[in-house]
Amino acid sequence: MENEVDRAAILEVDPRTGATRLFASGLRNPVGMAWQPQSGALWTSVNERDELGNDLVPDYMTSVRDGGFYGWPYSYYGPHVDERVQPPRPDLVAKAIKPDYALGSHTASLGLTFYTGKLFPARYANGVFVGQHGSWNRKPPSGYKVVFVPFADGKPSGGVEDVLTGFLDAKGQAQGRPVGVAVDKRGALLVADDVGNVVWRVTPVSGR
Repeated sequence: MENEVDRAAILEVDPRTGATRLFASGLRNPVGMAWQPQSGALWTSVNERDELGNDLVPDYMTSVRDGGFYGWPYSYYGPHVDERVQPPRPDLVAKAIKPDYALGSHTASLGLTFYTGKLFPARYANGVFVGQHGSWNRKPPSGYKVVFVPFADGKPSGGVEDVLTGFLDAKGQAQGRPVGVAVDKRGALLVADDVGNVVWRVTPVSGR
């Protein structure tokens, strides 16, 4: 573990001095990060571990607590011990924080952005879009789409909704894989696709 210092973590960096401090740890692969506009809390999307079956372990998004520990590598989704990791650390498992919201196993959820634009219908306000790069070894595949989760009062308030799909062909081959997501100045959703090598611009259908 001495080789893992400051890995699987979120660091805070002082841009003036370059000094860093550990903000949160035990996050296997925190990729997208954004500030939730209602609560002001930092949220991140996290890729979880593999090789525990098609339905374990859920990738997730979560608010991030200053000083919080989220389990990696000793446990997942709070107190669920990964028996493969030796020696175990029950002291750390006991304080592992359960994530706020599961995004499906092996979806490879990457980019994350909260919607503060005006172009989409009002129900999208302050909710989050997530780019799911897609599984590499799951049967059937999961991910390969962009999803939306509504928020109310700074917290998730509904289920996962598909926004942009169709990246797998009839043979299950990826024609595109969403990565980063962002909102442009006009309120459209931008999606970087590293297989199609394009940026998709998503707008609502007129009248919906």
